[in-house]
Amino acid sequence: MSQYDEGHTVAGWTGFGIATVGVTGIGFGICAGNALAVWGGLGVGVISALATWALHLVGWSKPPGRRPVGQWGMRVKDLSAREGHPGCLGCRLAGRGRPAGLAVRANAESGTGEPVTESVG
Repeated sequence: MSQYDEGHTVAGWTGFGIATVGVTGIGFGICAGNALAVWGGLGVGVISALATWALHLVGWSKPPGRRPVGQWGMRVKDLSAREGHPGCLGCRLAGRGRPAGLAVRANAESGTGEPVTESVG
């Protein structure tokens, strides 16, 4: 098995399965000229994204990068998901991955917009 096995997770396969149903509905709707089936398929696609995101947040996905061999299995739960994965958009949307009590503001001196952290309190 590869050291970079992103997607080989419960969250990835669940999202793929639900999305396949949605795309099938869209295809059927287009072929049959049924707008309701197309919109239903799009709705199932949204449900697929939300289900995958929810499973990611509870730990049924894996962070990117190398992992020890013991964490390569598909059914191994990611215990670092509660804190949030660095650079993960899904974790940031859920409010994870940033230290508590810190705010980020733009650096006005350099004008580059590089983040500067400061305590909030």
